Order: sequence, then structure tokens, then C-alpha cells
Amino acid sequence: MTSSSDRSPAVDVLPSKTYEIRTYGCQMNVHDSERLSGLLEDAGYVRAPEGSDGEADVVVFNTCAVRENADNKLYGNLGHLAPKKASRPGMQIAVGGCLAQKDRDTIVKRAPWVDVVFGTHNIGKLPVLLERARVQEEAQVEIAESLEAFPSTLPTRRESAYAAWVSISVGCNNTCTFCIVPALRGKEKDRRPGDILAEIEALVAEGVSEITLLGQNVNAYGSDIGDREAFSKLLRACGTIDGLERVRFTSPHPRDFTDDVIAAMAETPNVMPQLHMPLQSGSDPVLKAMRRSYRQERFLGIIDKVRAAIPHAAISTDIIVGFPGETEEDFQQTLHVVREARFAQAFTFQYSKRPGTPAAEMDGQIPKKVVQERYERLVALQEEISWEENKKQVGRTVELMVAEGEGRKDDATRRLSGRAPDNRLVHFTKPEQEVRPGDLVTVEITYAAPHHLLAEGAVLDVRRTRAGDAWEKRNTQQAAPPAGVLLGLPKVGVPEPLPAVTGGCAVD
Repeated sequence: MTSSSDRSPAVDVLPSKTYEIRTYGCQMNVHDSERLSGLLEDAGYVRAPEGSDGEADVVVFNTCAVRENADNKLYGNLGHLAPKKASRPGMQIAVGGCLAQKDRDTIVKRAPWVDVVFGTHNIGKLPVLLERARVQEEAQVEIAESLEAFPSTLPTRRESAYAAWVSISVGCNNTCTFCIVPALRGKEKDRRPGDILAEIEALVAEGVSEITLLGQNVNAYGSDIGDREAFSKLLRACGTIDGLERVRFTSPHPRDFTDDVIAAMAETPNVMPQLHMPLQSGSDPVLKAMRRSYRQERFLGIIDKVRAAIPHAAISTDIIVGFPGETEEDFQQTLHVVREARFAQAFTFQYSKRPGTPAAEMDGQIPKKVVQERYERLVALQEEISWEENKKQVGRTVELMVAEGEGRKDDATRRLSGRAPDNRLVHFTKPEQEVRPGDLVTVEITYAAPHHLLAEGAVLDVRRTRAGDAWEKRNTQQAAPPAGVLLGLPKVGVPEPLPAVTGGCAVD
């Protein structure tokens, strides 16, 4: 281990050195990878072309410890790179993220061709560790036990020109029995409100028009700074920022979802009518075994209050099927909550053991066959509800923020795609007038499917925005890189609002 005094702001490297980052897991990891990209580019590296598949000079794995078989997948990928590294002197491989925080020295023992292992608390050290590994010609393993610098103080290469993650806290104070993340990310640490708002204002000045407030338990914000209403105040403050069109947040915990937050959502025009509220189970005994601090009645009460204050809100959730000890009656309670809550979307997961979690050692592990059958019933019910809820949108006129990369068939169908205020995905007819990601269009919904909507008529209105200008400027610049520099085009688009992650890692 080395001290934080070894850090330097940047490491000089040859301009031709390229990097690739492979990200696994939750929104926190996605945002951390933006920081890692910023750090590497600040140190002189350039992003490898899309599809490089391990041909970059530096390949970074930003890992997740929540996913099933996460370690096997990591070592499989590392094994795939071993012959490439052996044939390319100077190539380096780094492993960071939650699995690195958990496994530490084990990684270089199992994959001795790895050059750097770093944890969740010291991502800012990556360029220094890469340089040290190169000079000393030996692996550098450095895992900090506590946060060295809040990630938002680090350089960033954002994936979108018009939409951005803004981290308001790191860590988590909960002790859910299925989740290992608090042990790896540490206790909750909040940023100061002024720092958060300053970052948002700077982003808006650059052209960003949508921000997503990010935390592993986002609405617990304030517990570290001693203000129980800090999150609702932050939402209202976002409403005063000129040019900020849309505000979202993920993911709240029912325990901390208070009436002042609901009021702030309803009364702040740029806070979108969308809520991701993890359920995990509808059974009170299972919730108790999960160490979730709410029960079915409390959860449904929150849903009722949100719907009363924001009638058109789209509510999504996370559900785990087959938690140890779950009976058929427990599962029926989950189905009951799904019917009552009428989620627009649910991320559903079959429980599987996660090493290091209390649930992995519990009695009553459910046979795979039973879990699969329950899972299929849950998915069928939610598909039916999602379709019914989407059909209610037909005939509505909505304003979409144009996105890039969200409609896989857009080129073939001559459509574009965008997100409605409630975050529903809408594919719409391409208008005669040019529209760019970040621009806003008004359309009428004509057709509903379970997971998307169509607006097949003519676009009713196009509003060109500073966000669209920012997207155009960024892509124009990257279309003409300096001679001799390999610069891959980024995946530009709105940050994926709800990556399918298991409950616990940023979806608590």
C-alpha cells in the first residue's frame, strides 16, 4: 500500500497511447467510468476506436460484485486478453470497481498478467498506478479503505453532450442481507449542496439540459450533513437553474421517501414525473429477512401519495424472486403489490447467492426450478400491466427529448427515438426538419407496446435547443480529429436511466 501523498495530477504519456474501458453493473459504475475516461485523457491517453476489443494500449475493467458469477466473467475476459498482452509489449490491463475492492490481491494471483488493481475509493490514482507499474515492471495493487477524493472533483469524459449523471452521495448506510455493496462502497458520504448545484450550473452552461441525481440511496441525502429535508431542498433548487429542462434521480429507498420529497417533485416543473422505487418483495416476512426497513402497507402508501400528487407519474421498480425462505404465499403477496402498484416497468431478478452476503448463508434456499416458475409468472403479469399502462398513453400529446442509440431499428424504419417526461421510450416519424439528440419534439402517441410507444403521425413541433447545439458541436469536433491521433467516437446519448441491475448496487 502507498500513501495518498504519492498522487500526482497527471502522468505524461505518448499521445498515441489508447485506452478502452469495459463497464459492468450499476449507474455508479457507469459514472465512475466517465471519471476514469476523464483521468486517462487528462493524462494524455486517447479513446480507442469503437469495437477495438482489447486492442487498446490500456484496457480497464470497471467491475461489479453484485452480478451473478461476476468473478468468473472477469477472469474469463482477462484470460481472453492474456495472449494479446503477451504479443504486445507495453500493453497494460487494470481492474477496478467493486470486485477489485472485494478480491484485492486475489486478482493478480489468478491473473498475474494484470498490471493494476484499484478500488472504489481511489479511482483517481489510476494514471499514477499505470505509470508506476510500467516503470517498476510489476503489478500495483492499491485498495483504499476510505474515500480519498469525492469522484466529482476528478476530470470527466461524459458519454453525452446533453444529459449527465451528477453524483450527490457515495456509499450506503443500509444493511440489506442480499447486498454486499455497503461493505465495498463504504458508509454514505454526502456532497455539499453548493458543490452539487455548482456542477449542475457548469454542465448547463456547456449545453447539458437533463441531469440525473445519482446516489446508492439517493433520497437518504442529508443524513451525512444533518438535514433530513436536504434532498427535497436540492430538487427545488434544481428548479431555479435556468436552462435545465429535466431532472431525474435514482434510486430512492422507501424508508427515506418522505412527504416533502413528493411535494418537491410535484411542485418543481423540471423534476420529471417518473419514479424508480425498489420493492424487492411484497411479503412482510421476506422484507424483514432482507432487512428492508419498510413493509407492504408503507410501500403502497408511498405509491398512492405519489399518484395523488403526480397523476401521470410512471413508476418502476426492482423485484427479487426466490429469496431464501420465500413461500408461495410470500410470492403471492409480491404479485398482489404488482397488481396494486401497476408499475410501468419492473426489473425482475431471480435470487442467486452472492458470496459475502448474509443471505447466502441463510436456510431455506429455494430450488432453481421453483424460482424459475415464479419468475415466469411475475414477468407475465408485469408484461400485461406494462402494456395496459402504455395503452393509456395513446392519444396523448407529449414532448420528447430526442435521443441517440435508443432505437435499434430507427435506420430501417426511418424513425427517431426519444424519451417522454415520464421516461417512456417513444419512436417517432422522422420529420422533414433536422432534429438532433438533445432537441425537443412534440408528438401524439398512436400505438403502444409493452416496452415502447409509437408516434406514427407528423411531428407537431420541433424545438432546437442549446443541448442539440452541444451535441452537434461535439460530433463535429470528433469527426475531424488531429492528424495522427486515434480518437474513437463515444456512445453519445442520454445516460441509460435504469440499467438492469440487481437490487443493492445503486438500486437499493
